Order: sequence, then structure tokens, then C-alpha cells
Amino acid sequence: MGSDLHNKPAGSFAPLRQPVFAVLWAATVLGNIGSFMRDVASSWMVTELSPSPTAVALIQTAATLPIFLLAIPAGVLSDILDRRRFLIWIQLLLACVSGTLLVLSKTNALTVEYLIALTFVGGIGAALMGPTWQSIVPELVPRADLKNAVALNSLGINVARAIGPAAGGLLLASFGASMAYGADVLSYVFVVAALFWWKRPAAVDTGLSEQFFGAFRAGVRYARASRELHVVLLRAAVFFLFASSVWALLPLVARRMLGGSAGFYGVLLGAVGAGAILGAVLLPKMRQRLDTDGLVLTASVLTAAVMALLSTAPPQWAAVLLMLVLGMGWIIALTTLNGVAQAVLPNWVRGRGLAIYLTVFNGAMAAGSLAWGLIAQELGVPSTLVIGAVGLVAVAWVFHHVKLPTGEADLQASNHWPEPLLTEPVVHDRGPVIVQIEYRIRKHDLQAFLQAMHHVAQERRRDGAYAWGVAEHTGEPERVIEWFMVESWAEHLRQHRRVSKADADLQSEALAFHIGPDKPAVHHFLALDVAHARATAADKETQ
Repeated sequence: MGSDLHNKPAGSFAPLRQPVFAVLWAATVLGNIGSFMRDVASSWMVTELSPSPTAVALIQTAATLPIFLLAIPAGVLSDILDRRRFLIWIQLLLACVSGTLLVLSKTNALTVEYLIALTFVGGIGAALMGPTWQSIVPELVPRADLKNAVALNSLGINVARAIGPAAGGLLLASFGASMAYGADVLSYVFVVAALFWWKRPAAVDTGLSEQFFGAFRAGVRYARASRELHVVLLRAAVFFLFASSVWALLPLVARRMLGGSAGFYGVLLGAVGAGAILGAVLLPKMRQRLDTDGLVLTASVLTAAVMALLSTAPPQWAAVLLMLVLGMGWIIALTTLNGVAQAVLPNWVRGRGLAIYLTVFNGAMAAGSLAWGLIAQELGVPSTLVIGAVGLVAVAWVFHHVKLPTGEADLQASNHWPEPLLTEPVVHDRGPVIVQIEYRIRKHDLQAFLQAMHHVAQERRRDGAYAWGVAEHTGEPERVIEWFMVESWAEHLRQHRRVSKADADLQSEALAFHIGPDKPAVHHFLALDVAHARATAADKETQ
């Protein structure tokens, strides 16, 4: 009996047994509560400063546009900088934003322009923090607890979503916006203190660390070549583009259509958080009945139903219940799409890949919010909600047939490539590098071989090649050369470490068509230039 009780926490809450994760998780929950309080104050203040639906929607745009613009560079920075120090500087930036809002609101100097500009700067901080925080999680818990740690992060965000808006609305209604902004400033004290307390081990220098622009190119190259990631990004874009309408117009729904106060608006957002927690609890059972495509379709229908019912201006108590349903639909879609994105990304590019996902997510939210605000200004809020609901159901049904990847491939590094043979050391930044692999393929197997090589080509490009091709010998039809180009010798060495076990399986399928007692011959060629040739000659003369 005692053993069973002891083992239960070892599931979902096992990561909290790691002191560093527990402290940072708790601090992040407090920080997110403060952020939600600030967002509620800003969203409500803009309705007092301007009656324009476009101005209200611009707050949502200003919060999400920086994430669209900066998520990919932020993902690169999270991979090449000390993540602990980087996070500390981000928290200080966000504290300055809320501190400025506090002073402006206290002195009655806050304007729509200041509010949008400072929301935009806060969005920059959020853009920098998102990929970085996700990237440190594997450092804080054992690999076996990683999925539970990710789930706890999602739970923490929704706990903050349930508490922060309601608390922010109450502070706003009772003491004014300056108190909500002050509470957010205080929350950053706890986050910064927790990050200072964390003694992060120094990174080991392998000599293959990436520089910003090289890492940026590698991340973009991977995203461009990954068909599975393309499907996830497409499905996320169409969902969030239409679902953003309810978030962009919710302050106007609460104030104008439902006649609510700032406190009521906070209660609505708190209900969304509570619904998200409920959805997270129900999600494991839903996964037993529905695949990922079914979950996204269900989330779309739930969200669209809420939008359609809100357009009828229901009683306030009914609106709170609808927000619970919205929270459920939102967390089902968000968790499912984010989970698939994580499942199709290998560790070496996970931060950059998730940053690209965040770019699409926030780009769709920013563009959608602005578009829905403009539509509402012309047609009114109720009609805009109906249009958004119908559109969401339509695109959900159409794109339901574009199946999400299963994410079951083994993306752990295979390390099956032998180290290249060198007669002398090669400078790491020298390049480009041409790699040739020579196969012997029977004539009647050539088409099947080329079909297998099509998948290998995608893998080569994902892992670092910027050009790829196959060619046959004019005098020996069975002699086939695969070639690909990598921008530098260091990038090719990184390519060796990036090949996953799933990639190794793809290569084995192509290799099965090779005939002969020996393995395919592999050749590496480095580009020569006049300066390098002269330097080499000078070195030989001095020896």
C-alpha cells in the first residue's frame, strides 16, 4: 500500500522532485500570473482610452507581432548564449515595461500610443523568452521525466491564466491599473531571484559551437526541408487565424455586448484558464478515442460554437460558462499542435523549430486580430464573430484531410557515420564541402533506388546540405553518384552528429540496392581558392 502511494506522484508530478525545476516552475507561475494581470489592465485601459475596435485589436497585435518577427532569432540565441543569463536580462526588460506602465498610469499620462508601444516591447520580451524557456527544460529534469515536465509547464501557464486575469480584474476595478502593473513588477523579482539561485553548469566547448548566422541558416534549412513540420505549421496557421477573432474582440464583447466591468472581464479570462485546466485533465481520455486530427477538429468546433453563441449577447453567467468551453477547446488545440511539433523535431534543432512554430502561431494571431478588428469596425462585433465561427468550422473540415504526422520516428542521434579520413587538419570554417557517395545499382533497380533516395535527399537537406543530387556514369550505367554540398567543414561535422536513427533507417533502405562486396565509397572535397593555394605553397616553402 505504501509503495503504491509512493509511486503515484512519480508520474505527472515527478519533475517537481527536482529542486531546480520546482523552484523555476513556481517562479514562472508567479511571473505568468503577473503578466496576465498586466495584459488584463492593458486590454481594459485601451477601451477607456479609445472607442475604436481597431485600437482594441491593435493591443493583441502589438503583443503577438514581435513573437512573429523575433521568435526565430530568439530560438537561435537560446542555442548559442548562456540561457540563464539571457533569461535574467529578459525578465529585467519586462520589469522595465511594467514599471513604465505603472508610472504612466499613476500620473494619468497613459495614452493609446504609449500603451501599444509598451505592449510591443513586452511582446519582444515574450518572443525572446518563449524558445529559451522551452529549451532549458531538458536541462532541469531526467529524460524520463521530460514529457511530464512539459505537461507541468502547460499546467502552470493555465493555473496562471485562471488566477492572473481574475486577480488583475479585481485590482483594476478596486485600485486602478497602476496596482495591476505594480503587482506584475513584483512578480519579476521572484523570477529573477530564482534564476540567480540556479547554478547552471558551464557548457562544454566541443569546438563545433554554432555562430548566430550559421545557426539561423541551419534552422531555416531544416524547416524548409521538413515536410512533416510544414503540415504542422499549415494546420496551426489556419486554426489560429480564425480562432484569433474571439481573443481580439473579447474586451468589446465583455464591455459593450455584455455590459460588464473590468472585474467581469477578468472573470471571463479566469474562466478560460479554468476551462483550459479542465481540458488538460480530460485530454488523456480524449486521446484514447481520437487521433491528433480528431482532436484539432473537436477543438475547432468547440471554439466556433463559443464564438457563435457569444454573438447573441448571452447573460453574463452564460458567457462565463462559454469561456470554460473556450478554454477547453483552446488547450486541446494548443497542446495537440505543440505536441506534434515537438515530436517531429530532433533535439539539435528543437529550439529553432519550436521558434518557427511560435512564429507561425503568433503571426496568425497578429494578422487575424488586426483583420478581425477592421472587419468589426465595418460590420460590428456580433457579425464578425459569426463570420469567424463559420470560417473556423469550414477550414477545420477542409484541412482535416491534411493529416498531421504521427511523430513516432526515433529522432535520437544514430552516430553511425564514421569520422572523415584526413591527411592533415582542416580549418572548421573552410568550405564549401562536397560529399560524394558512390553506389553500384542494377539497371532494373534504378527507379526503386531513386524513390528511396528521394527520402534521403530530404534528410540530407534537413541535417545541413544546401544542395543535393544524383548522377549516373555515362560509361558505366550501374555506377551512380550521390552528391551533396555543405557550407563548411564544421557544418559537415555537425551533420555527422545530427543524423537520427530514423534517418539511418532511410539510408539503409537506399543502401539495400547497392551491389558489391564493399560499402559505397565516400569522398570529401574541399573548395580551393587562390589565396588558400598561395598560403599552402608558402607554408611548404618555409618548412
